[in-house]
Amino acid sequence: MSRTNFDQLLQAGCHFGHLKRKWNPAMAPYIYTERNGIHIIDLHKTVAKVDEAAEALKQIAKSGKKILFVATKKQTKEVIAEKATSINMPYVIERWPGGMLTNFPTIRKAVKKMANIDRLMQDGTYSNLSKRELLQITRQRAKLEKNLGSIADLTRLPSALFVVDVMKENIAVREANRLGIPVFGIVDTNSDPNNIDFVIPANDDAKDSVEAILNACCTAIAEGIEERKVEKADEKAADAQAEGEEAKPKRAPRKARKDAEPKAEAAAE
Repeated sequence: MSRTNFDQLLQAGCHFGHLKRKWNPAMAPYIYTERNGIHIIDLHKTVAKVDEAAEALKQIAKSGKKILFVATKKQTKEVIAEKATSINMPYVIERWPGGMLTNFPTIRKAVKKMANIDRLMQDGTYSNLSKRELLQITRQRAKLEKNLGSIADLTRLPSALFVVDVMKENIAVREANRLGIPVFGIVDTNSDPNNIDFVIPANDDAKDSVEAILNACCTAIAEGIEERKVEKADEKAADAQAEGEEAKPKRAPRKARKDAEPKAEAAAE
């Protein structure tokens, strides 16, 4: 069964592309028609692409790997933050820090610095500092939290990138391409789909459009996480049962015991 349908996407405005003069010819296969100078996206293809991307995202989540959501557009920030938080995935909604993927160890150092500031504040180390010094540290902490707080739990490179507006987030896409990280992207008619592994042709400017697609994808990710939990629980139960059977003392077969009794009586005489 499809995770979304034509009517849902139509109601959310996913079919609205950009002006015809701003289009990227590489998006021609996903364009249905042109109306009043605006390209209209073929939603039948969008439905198929959403299903394809959702299934791939589900398998990534099922394997216990992380998916990084990226959207720095003002109108989509809240949606991304809400959806990514609901499935416990990292996200970037402020400025993309250059080298976040290609220079990941440096980013991790900045995250650790934020954790160190928290620890030193809690244990009273900063209690003897002047107000000015304390204010500087607090501002530094707030800046780190704003830019990197949402990826604090990302201890290794993500296994996939989910990008809203691949044209605006082109640096993130290029870094992922360089490292061989698959990219899932909501691609509008003015963008280049060639560097995107899983293209979802849709309006990337409207909040409702982005939310409709994210609902389908995040639901699939949540299913993958749940299936992983169930499999782990089953494995744990199977291991416990196997250990119990090994610990249980083995008894001789009933026939063997009966044959052994006359021999034991004869030996006693």
